[in-house]
Amino acid sequence: MRTIPFHGLLLALLLAAPASGREIFVDNMAGDDRSTGLQPHNTPEQTGPVRTLAKALRLAHQGDTIVMADNDVPYRESVSLVGSRHSGDHRRPFTIRGNGAILDGSMPIDPKVWEPYEGAVLWFRPKRMSYQQLFLDGRPAVQVVASASAIRPPKLEALQWCSLNGKIFFCVEKTKLPSDYNLSCADEQTGITLFHVDNVTISDLTVQGFQLDGISLGNSARNVTLSGVTCRGNGRSGVAVGGASSVEIDGSSLGNNGLAQLLTLPYSRTQLHGSLLLGNTAPGWVDQGGRVSIDGKTLKGGIEQFPANTERKPKP
Repeated sequence: MRTIPFHGLLLALLLAAPASGREIFVDNMAGDDRSTGLQPHNTPEQTGPVRTLAKALRLAHQGDTIVMADNDVPYRESVSLVGSRHSGDHRRPFTIRGNGAILDGSMPIDPKVWEPYEGAVLWFRPKRMSYQQLFLDGRPAVQVVASASAIRPPKLEALQWCSLNGKIFFCVEKTKLPSDYNLSCADEQTGITLFHVDNVTISDLTVQGFQLDGISLGNSARNVTLSGVTCRGNGRSGVAVGGASSVEIDGSSLGNNGLAQLLTLPYSRTQLHGSLLLGNTAPGWVDQGGRVSIDGKTLKGGIEQFPANTERKPKP
């Protein structure tokens, strides 16, 4: 029987071991989608950062890390992670590292579209209205929820808004006009969609202003971790967990979303650790199926907010 020398065995093991994943850098101000994304700064060889997440995902392979630059200017795009090339394993997950950046699906509202309603309240009809959100200076404005039977908007104080009958109503301050404000509404459908992926981590990222969900785990998005993520001001939910999907939500904050902060669907599994579900605009968790545990305790039936003490929960 032939024996393999120790050094030969060591070489074989090294060759069999997976190579470490690459870092692909994205910079929505200084980047260029003609670059390779392999360096954080621009170079004459065009190895510097790309400009968009979409380009970074086209360049990425299994186990890679996408590193976003935070320039205090939101990334305005909607992206999908699909299949094995956007997956990893338990030692080397496919990762999107936000570094505090914002992924924003809203669009500015032209001041000319507003119509007078009553007093200081004005209205306009956005092109998409199944779910909606209004933003003031890039953050969710204060929403007053109209009752299901309402035929007219509820009373609005200055800088409050509501959604009713396919319209957005907004109350301006005295002597001011819509042109005096930086107003925007949800436009893109979903911030990040995950579909048939395994071992994915998304960290230190704010996802806001999308008409449906901030982050949507579609069919079979398994072993996903959301760490230090804020999902706010999305029309339907902050995070939606679909069939045969599993996610750990760690140290994250979900609030100011339209239908639910967290929405779980049948055959899903969700674990939350040290996270906030703010019941300020919608229930903290809407249970439409699946298994959910919060800080190690298995729960059923949904929850209005978590933790229960509202004084501990700043708005995201």
